[in-house]
Amino acid sequence: MGEAARRIDRLDTAPRFTAADAEALNVRFADTPTKDMLAAVLAEGLAGRIAAVSSFGAESAVLLHLIASVDPSVPVLFLDTGKHFPETLAYRDEIAARLGLTNLINLTPGHDLLAKKDESGLRWSYDPDGCCEIRKVLPLARALDQFDASFTGRKGFQSATRAGLPRFELDQTDLAGRLKVNPLVDWSSDQIQSYFAATGLPPHPLVAQGYPSIGCMPCTSKVAPGEDPRSGRWKGWDKTECGIHVDGAASELPPGFDPAF
Repeated sequence: MGEAARRIDRLDTAPRFTAADAEALNVRFADTPTKDMLAAVLAEGLAGRIAAVSSFGAESAVLLHLIASVDPSVPVLFLDTGKHFPETLAYRDEIAARLGLTNLINLTPGHDLLAKKDESGLRWSYDPDGCCEIRKVLPLARALDQFDASFTGRKGFQSATRAGLPRFELDQTDLAGRLKVNPLVDWSSDQIQSYFAATGLPPHPLVAQGYPSIGCMPCTSKVAPGEDPRSGRWKGWDKTECGIHVDGAASELPPGFDPAF
């Protein structure tokens, strides 16, 4: 009697989601309140394995509160770049404890890559894109390889580059076909502030000092009244995003990075 045919293992190289999937979700949740949308996405597994990416910046607590009210075990990815304001790190810990976040994951840049490309720690001063790649883009690419989708806190009012974003979109930073879910994309600044007031969430301590958008300390400046909230980021440079939301940003990956797609 012959041996049973051996099963041949095959890698699934198809993208996790397609543009049609994202559009179908946009249609389904077009008029759905944010918390109800979040509850459905998480309860029904509509986005597969999903994590929240949070800067624990000026407005981050709102989305984290909404997510935690549905499921506090959702992984929260924080890019610990080594360049944050001390106030941001303290705020991260305060918010995580207050909301009962049970799966906060701090992502750090690779030691060898830092030694090779930013030994002085001053790359931000002459190559901010390169600094962001080392400290944000590549660590996040590694982490997101384990997920099918991510929640982001982007909002349309923050800048011209974010106006008109949909709730659901394909993550174009690589070819994996992950979803990006932007629950607050249609919220106004007034809605954000009203939510802080209604829930008693503490503000980031730097907001009162004139920082409506907060990133790494060397590349964040105060913003004058009436200016674009993100105008204090990378002031003096032709740069508006750190790279984690830029198409193709994760295409140049570090040695040993093997994306599963």
